[in-house]
Amino acid sequence: MEIKKPAIAGTLESSDCQVTVEPGDGSVEFSLESAVIHQYGNQIRKVVMQTLDNLGVDNVRISVVDKGALDCTIKARVEGAVFRSVEQMKNIPWGGAVK
Repeated sequence: MEIKKPAIAGTLESSDCQVTVEPGDGSVEFSLESAVIHQYGNQIRKVVMQTLDNLGVDNVRISVVDKGALDCTIKARVEGAVFRSVEQMKNIPWGGAVK
């Protein structure tokens, strides 16, 4: 899947995260801002990278601002931002191709 335009999903509320995706420069560029980066930064990165891999995204600039989100929330926000970026608003394979 190719990122077509910048898109955002999520909020900056407690227990959520805000994910921003933009077209990349040939690779995955990941940035993370989190108060718990030292405890959970590796896990957050793992969830984001796994979700991008499952979606077939390998050329993206992705930024995550974490406010204590669970893994399932991070995954949903990454999926939401990617699908908004490619302008796919119908027939989204929640729980199907997106595992």
